[in-house]
Amino acid sequence: MAEGTTLLLGALQAVPDAQLSEPCALPGWSGKHLIAHVSLNAEALMNLATWARTGVETPMYSSPTQRDDDIERTAKLPVAELRDRVVETAVALDASLAGLTESQWAQPIRTRQGREVTGEEIPWMRSREVMVHAVDLAASVGFGDLPGDFLASLIDDIAAKRDGEGLVLVATDQDRRWTIPGEPVNEVHGTAAGLAAYLSGRETSDVAGAGGGLVPRLGPWL
Repeated sequence: MAEGTTLLLGALQAVPDAQLSEPCALPGWSGKHLIAHVSLNAEALMNLATWARTGVETPMYSSPTQRDDDIERTAKLPVAELRDRVVETAVALDASLAGLTESQWAQPIRTRQGREVTGEEIPWMRSREVMVHAVDLAASVGFGDLPGDFLASLIDDIAAKRDGEGLVLVATDQDRRWTIPGEPVNEVHGTAAGLAAYLSGRETSDVAGAGGGLVPRLGPWL
């Protein structure tokens, strides 16, 4: 099982059943919504794996409304069933990806946002979901517990998609900086973990503006 999935399942195991009915780090969602989403994400990525394997267009979701309705419906399941679904869908996704050939990994597919990528993008899409949402469970995992190479890749990914924010991000624990076009320009310093949390719209005390000043607030991403 992939490292990110193992991390998520460990975090989920540390959360009492009752806590999953309470709000999580994402506005409007409980922990049950979050793990419902994670299991449904695995199924959606299996659709992309089918697209990569067959060449037949198989979108992640039939529509944004269907995605949202499925999350609401699945979140109403008993907690024990939700926990089982997370494991079962993760195992099924791993099996689906393991069967792809070299040419199928290179098959063009489209993400939910309409970006054209290849099947090779699917493992990253899953890692991003399970690792960030492991933190959102507010259990035993924080951004500082995520691998440094993952954090750098996550910042790369989000920075490329938050066009117009006007940010220069400086990692204090890595020799890296990122520039996001826009006006006015704000310089934000922090650890890679802090920058990843900040850029994804999560609460963090590990970033500060140049000279220790305040930084602009960003809305949730992912």
